[in-house]
Amino acid sequence: MNDIHGTLALTRELISRRSVTPDDAGCQQLIAERLAPLGFTFEHIHRNGVDNLWARRGTGKPLLCFAGHTDVVPTGPVDKWHTDPFAPTERDGKLFGRGAADMKTGVAAFVTAAERFVRAHPDHPGSVALLITSDEEGDAVDGTVRVIEWLQAKGERIDFAIVGEPSSTEKFGDTIRNGRRGSLSARLVVNGVQGHIAYPHLAKNPIHLAAPALAELAATEWDRGNEFFPPTSFQISNINGGTGAFNVIPGTVEIYFNFRFATASTERSLRERTEAILKKHGLDFSIKWTLGGKPFLTQRGSLVEALTSAIQAVSGVTPELSTAGGTSDGRFIAEICDQVAEFGPINATIHKIDEQVEIADIDRVHEVYFRTLEKLLLGRS
Repeated sequence: MNDIHGTLALTRELISRRSVTPDDAGCQQLIAERLAPLGFTFEHIHRNGVDNLWARRGTGKPLLCFAGHTDVVPTGPVDKWHTDPFAPTERDGKLFGRGAADMKTGVAAFVTAAERFVRAHPDHPGSVALLITSDEEGDAVDGTVRVIEWLQAKGERIDFAIVGEPSSTEKFGDTIRNGRRGSLSARLVVNGVQGHIAYPHLAKNPIHLAAPALAELAATEWDRGNEFFPPTSFQISNINGGTGAFNVIPGTVEIYFNFRFATASTERSLRERTEAILKKHGLDFSIKWTLGGKPFLTQRGSLVEALTSAIQAVSGVTPELSTAGGTSDGRFIAEICDQVAEFGPINATIHKIDEQVEIADIDRVHEVYFRTLEKLLLGRS
């Protein structure tokens, strides 16, 4: 591969840094040092051991932001890898290493695309920004969300945001993520009366009491989804009850469940309907809700059209729009940006042993980002 724009080299350098969440391992400083000579200004936002970088060039509109993360998930058993996960290795046309797909290729590609764009168009209209965090794979409470809060306090809005997550599924360019489902979790405690298992009339088994309500929750149709989203799903992840003894009826049962919800439902509607079902069954309960992220959706418009056009030109593939998968930091950016989309390399090996990316796709991602920059800031086809 002819690494004209240095994207492969930068990807290798980023992989070699052991940035297991929430450690950035100097990745953001490396990026800032590259961009500083090109006239970017920087804000380093540190929160509870998390590093965040906001880099911007220009003050005008529109503001196009590339967003991503430098942290990676743990490697798992190193002896299962064919090579050191933090020693980027090229083999059979692929680059191996932790973060190769998720998402150091995406970060490297948008850094070099921004460099190339500024060098080619030093007097470009609008603004180019990068939002990078080291807290996407972890708790995601001191990362992108903190940068968005800082921008909100300044009254800033982003016009276009491209999140460099690995969106492609079967082949490069086949998918753009134009939204994500929301995530709403709950810890439910149902109270009963503890007692001897041989004297059930003197106790109240909370597991038995909760079972009909849980069955109704699991069978409920929460919504029917819409053009872009599947119906909202309800899943129980854990049920904990008992003292450890076989002859004791427990006094409480603890149940964890989660909604992955579409824009057809809201956090409020899901909470209210759930609690109504629990009350209908006469349960003595307490419940703690945690909103992991609201759903967001970007309709077909300037950003989706620009990305689609660039992908077609680079790969000959017409991407599908999809909201499948888990959550991403796009959910936070959508608070101040009406057009958020995710695009990056193939995601088949993310978080796996021997994570990898096609070497040829590394420069393709760069080229898609560069062409999208030219389309949205310069109006080029």
